[in-house]
Amino acid sequence: MTIIAEHHKKIKDLHPQEGMVPGSPLCAGCGGLEGIRLALKELGDNVLVCNAAGCFTLLSVYPFTPFKGSWLYTTMAAPVPAAQGVRDALDIRQSHNRLADEDDFQVMVVAGDGSSADMGLSPTSAAIHRGLDFIYFCYDNEAYGNTGFQLSGTSPFGSATQTTPATDEHPAGSELRKKDLFEIWKAQNPPYIATVSPREPIDLSNKFARAKTMKGPRLFICLSPCPTGWGVDPKDSLLVAKLAVDTGIFPLKEYVDGQVIHNRIPRKRLPVEKYLEPQRRFHHLFAPKRQDEIIAKIQEGVDRYWERYE
Repeated sequence: MTIIAEHHKKIKDLHPQEGMVPGSPLCAGCGGLEGIRLALKELGDNVLVCNAAGCFTLLSVYPFTPFKGSWLYTTMAAPVPAAQGVRDALDIRQSHNRLADEDDFQVMVVAGDGSSADMGLSPTSAAIHRGLDFIYFCYDNEAYGNTGFQLSGTSPFGSATQTTPATDEHPAGSELRKKDLFEIWKAQNPPYIATVSPREPIDLSNKFARAKTMKGPRLFICLSPCPTGWGVDPKDSLLVAKLAVDTGIFPLKEYVDGQVIHNRIPRKRLPVEKYLEPQRRFHHLFAPKRQDEIIAKIQEGVDRYWERYE
């Protein structure tokens, strides 16, 4: 059985340094922003980010940047090819003794769920197959948030988006199941995959500490509550992230040494409606008429998942 070593046990154990300065043009309460902040605290300053077009495009706009590390902006489908080029260039310089080890970069792709599960999936699959040495950070707000919150491959069943509103003919809103990016990556047997939540900073930091010591393609899927798209108050975004874990909708887990390990199994899972009801994108499931059949279908999917592990 794989034994997972914990680097941090308390909040005060987390690294005090910051990889990015406070303040950004991103929406207040963005869960993905808190996730990448915690990640960079663990990874340090020598990080080169290849950023796919999306919400995080606004984070670093020339000539201004909040990051201590480097930032490379790409099209939505191209952050992984960019990471390949950067990693190859660094490796070539090292092979000719023109780059000291302490000057090497950790190459990290930062992309939204639209790029990760849809537009950029093909080159990402090729990079995993080649064993590219990089970290992939997916901030998953479950829609194309930067252009108005349209349906993406990770939009969950029962949610309303700009392109899948709830109507009389389509009362559930989105009628498609969310793509399982964890399982898509897992099928190619990379060294490491993890799900993380901004509401679980110790868990997130420990996972990045483990991944930092590894080589090869490593994926982080960060649940990223989106106040504007999900329809929650910015101050409540981390509460919603907590409810996603407590209801079992978003499992915290890792794939390492060929095994899936759950970092937290909620013994007394809350009903899914506790997570759904505070969000405007699920409001149609509760008013003007409660849609018990659709809510039950969402609950059934969560229960079926956890039956394998409880």
